Amino acid sequence: MRRESGFTLVELLVVFAIMALLISITPIAYQKMRDTAQYRNVLRTMLSELRVARQQAVLTRSETRFGVNLQQRSFGVQGRTETLLPNSLTVRATVAGAELGPGGVAAIRFLPDGGATGGSIDVLRQDGGGGTRLRVDWLSGRVTQEALAQ
Repeated sequence: MRRESGFTLVELLVVFAIMALLISITPIAYQKMRDTAQYRNVLRTMLSELRVARQQAVLTRSETRFGVNLQQRSFGVQGRTETLLPNSLTVRATVAGAELGPGGVAAIRFLPDGGATGGSIDVLRQDGGGGTRLRVDWLSGRVTQEALAQ
């Protein structure tokens, strides 16, 4: 007696069910991966821009402002192209009262001697993934970052 080779109907249904499950999970994983990449990119860019503002103030011997526009959802060094924030992030800024401008612009001013007006910027993930606080020391102008509790 000779037996035919091949797959049974039950085996094919199991394989199709597994494939359907994998295909349904893929968009969710992709979205989380994209949001994480955007979050990290914004942090790197913001940290870099803050440090550039400090260096520019010291090198040019003139005040340089780093601003966060809370209404237009953008940030950057004054006089340079601003970077837009993705919708998956929320930003809060704590700055000196004199540095809160019209239109929801919160600024940190870096001084020629290396100091700054000081402040902090919180970058928060809306998916509940926590966030990061970027601090600018008022005396030294040093920029640091720390994780925020969820």
